[in-house]
This record gives sequence, C-alpha cells and structure tokens, in this order.
Amino acid sequence: MPPNLPPGVSLVRARLRDALFARVAGPDGPRNRARIHGAPGERWFAPDSAIRRVHGDTAMFVGGLRALLLQSLHPLAMAAVAAHSGYRGDPWGRLQRTSTFLAVTTFGTAEDAGRAVETVRAVHRRVRGVSPDGRPYRADDPRLLAWVHLAEVDSFLRAHQRYGARPLDDAGCDSYVAETAVIARALGVPDPPVTRAGLDLALAAYRPELRGTPEARQAARFLLLTPPIPWPARLPYAALAASAVAMLPAWTRPELRLPRLPVAEATVVRLAGHSLVKVVRWAMTAA
Repeated sequence: MPPNLPPGVSLVRARLRDALFARVAGPDGPRNRARIHGAPGERWFAPDSAIRRVHGDTAMFVGGLRALLLQSLHPLAMAAVAAHSGYRGDPWGRLQRTSTFLAVTTFGTAEDAGRAVETVRAVHRRVRGVSPDGRPYRADDPRLLAWVHLAEVDSFLRAHQRYGARPLDDAGCDSYVAETAVIARALGVPDPPVTRAGLDLALAAYRPELRGTPEARQAARFLLLTPPIPWPARLPYAALAASAVAMLPAWTRPELRLPRLPVAEATVVRLAGHSLVKVVRWAMTAA
C-alpha cells in the first residue's frame, strides 16, 4: 500500500485494526502492549528469533483455531477444557488470556514471562476432575501439558509456513521448535522436541490416544459454526474456519464430523485464507 492513504481508507484500516485488537487483546490490551514491548529488561528471545517471526505474524489467527481443534481430540484434555475453561461462556476472555500469555512469553521481559508462566502453572494445579469415560485428569499432568504444547507448535508453524509473510527455512523451523521448548519446559513439559522432525515424531506417538468425543465435536461445532461474532464478521470468519480445518490431518475429519474437500481446500479455501491473512496483516500493521 502507498504510504499516504486516502482519509477514508485510513479510517477503515484504523477501525479494523482497533476492532481486531480489542477482540484479541481485551480491555487491558493497550496497557499490556506498552508493558510487553516497552519495558526495559532482558527477554527470553532475541529480536530476530524464529519464535518472534512466527508469533508476530497474523497467520497465528489460522494456527490458533487449528490448534484448538487438534487439541480437542485428546479426550482428557477436552474434558478439562469443557469443565473448566469457560470457552462457551467467555470465549473472548479465553482468547485474550491466551494471546496475552503468548505475547508476554515471546516479546516481554524475562521477569514478566516468568510471572506469566507461574500464573498458568498455578491455574493448572487447581484443574482436576473426571472425564465422561470415568478417567481422572489434572491439567498439570505432564503428558497432557505436552499434548497441548505439541498441538500448538505444530499448528502455529504450519499456518506460518502456509500463510506467513516470511516463511521459515528448514533451519528456521528447527529454531522455532527449539525456542518454543523453552516455554514448554517452564510450564512443566518434560523433554519437549527441539526439531521439526522431533515434533512430528512426538505428535505421532499420541495418535493411539486421540479420538473425537461428543465434547470435542460440540467444541468444533461451536468454534466453526456458532461462534459469538457479529454478522458482518461471519464471512471473514468462515474463511478463517475453512482455512484452519483444511490444515488438519485427514484422519481428524471423521473424528470431528468435518467434511474433506481436497480440490476446494487446495484452491478456493487456500486463496481465501491468503486473502484474509493479508487483510488482517494490512490492518494490524497500521501506524
């Protein structure tokens, strides 16, 4: 875009930016942003790190939705989410807390990142229960923590490689996985993978534990078909949802009762995803 936009275009861009930021960051977003990016002090990651490139790109919108869908396929993880996360009653609050955590640990000071991790660990220690199939769960179970981490990292990286402004090379992908492992270890994940090949192997090891429960299918329906968004945003959100679903592994579709349309996903859906991410990027990078 040219540097000097017509006033009408600038106004639309600013309004879109502010609306998106308010949804993702919440009412404390401006104050948190100033602290995260402006506070002096050491950071966990360098300015040119792979994790900053990935987590700072608007392809994260697609990756985040894919991660939620993939995570839901672990019955114990889904049971904990259904019983304790309030994703139906307060979906925007959950999104805002997650996005703030990612921003603080990726871009904030080491001191703030450490505090954010301790807050999450304290919450995890309180989340316990019994799944619908009678198995006990606890959110600080290292194996469940690892699953959530793996699903997020895989989703964020795949979305970035498909829709990011500057996809990573092979070494960069390995760097990203290794850098996310720093946060994972702080959260209590034992021996997280540090390469993309290791990430693929770790994900494959969970396959026997994964299946589409009624709770997972209800969550997918809520996330994809009935999210609490205003009508003007329904069409863009449909493009986001289709893009996230198109990136899921093929075996997940019947588990979540989701259609698989290879030709449409490789053409129309991918084009829609690129267009959506570019528009969001254009809006979010407004001065």
